[in-house]
Amino acid sequence: MKIIKNLVLGMVLGTIMIGCSDTNKPQKSELSDIILKDKRLDSVFKMAKNTLNAKNGQFKAGSNYPETWIRDFATFVEVALEVNSKEVIKERLLLFFDFQGQDGNIVDGYTEIDTEAGYDYIYSETAPAYKAHKNTVETDQESSLILGISRYIKATGDKQILDEVKNGKTVLERCEMALNFLKENMYSEEYNLLFGATTVDWTDVQPESPWGVFITEDTHWCIDVYDNAIYVLAINKFLEWIKDDETKYKLWETEKELITVNVRKHLWDDQRQKFIPHRYLEDSPFSGFDEDEIYYLGGTVYGILAGFLTESEIEISYRKILAIKELTGSRTIGVINYPPYPKGSFINPGVDPYIYVNTADWTWWGGRTIEAMIKTGHLDLAYQEIAPFLDRVIKNDGFYEWYSVKDHQPHGSNTFLGAAGALGKAIKLMKQEATSVVNTSK
Repeated sequence: MKIIKNLVLGMVLGTIMIGCSDTNKPQKSELSDIILKDKRLDSVFKMAKNTLNAKNGQFKAGSNYPETWIRDFATFVEVALEVNSKEVIKERLLLFFDFQGQDGNIVDGYTEIDTEAGYDYIYSETAPAYKAHKNTVETDQESSLILGISRYIKATGDKQILDEVKNGKTVLERCEMALNFLKENMYSEEYNLLFGATTVDWTDVQPESPWGVFITEDTHWCIDVYDNAIYVLAINKFLEWIKDDETKYKLWETEKELITVNVRKHLWDDQRQKFIPHRYLEDSPFSGFDEDEIYYLGGTVYGILAGFLTESEIEISYRKILAIKELTGSRTIGVINYPPYPKGSFINPGVDPYIYVNTADWTWWGGRTIEAMIKTGHLDLAYQEIAPFLDRVIKNDGFYEWYSVKDHQPHGSNTFLGAAGALGKAIKLMKQEATSVVNTSK
């Protein structure tokens, strides 16, 4: 695979530029006026709120899913609060703690007690109407719950949620239990980073088994940037809550700094100017191709938000994302990995090239990429790249789970709450930034 070499060459030649001086590019105040007058933003945000206006307080991940998942919930909590009471959102967040393990682990999701979807279910005496499950190939559930709670607090101002008692412990104590679970059970002494099972970027399907969501004796353990970036993002929020505890604050601040240093040391490819997909604790499950050429969108975006990259590296990352959009023929920047893993790399045929989580286009991650662009000062780029997301949500009248980069057809759930939340949040941030610019320029 020579794709990344061509990608880098394209950047060197300047075929895709960011932040260049262009006399035709609108000034920031002019751009902000354009954004605030764009009715597509209002229409899609209204659609996002309608999608997240859950019936009976149930936040099932989408039309194809009976479960409420924590990593989905963490991305739509702010928009959901626009159309649901904070009491409902708080209750649904805290329900995850009813199923927290004694070791601090957090489940993926919960569903009604009479639902059957093939998981090994976990039960709780304090939540008898529900049962839960954990995709053990993931290392992001604990961090996702902390982020979900932090976003709830920021949106509502209800910091008292941290003092709520669940099964004899406060929410704050349970959040620390969750972080300690990762530090004590998912920690590589060799790399001083979190590890997990081999999956594509943020996804939850390993290559060694038919379904792929549970650890088996064939699992290949590795470290990747996504798990460690979301861990650092969660630690950042936890640090805000424990400022008055000097000892505890220093411990977790040191942990964050250690993770950041070791991500740079072990996972940043300085030559390719990209994150390495995986460092294996033993051997790789793949052969016949150079996995290090593959670019991961989710890990890169969260790596940016976690502060792992310099300004110049962030700009290069955005150029690569734009280049991948062009190389794949995708309509948007939501392509989660490129090049795809070759056919046969995964036992599960649902991970064949250009299907589902192997080089497909996900609004769920596109929205978070737009968010990162706004937060790193690239409002013009964010507005440019949000347009195709807006257009296709309006055209298809819904937030589909994923799109094919080959024929641009939608697939999966047509009411995917994660997509509605991520794109809705990006719209909200974009309009807030534009409003701030307009008010400042008056």
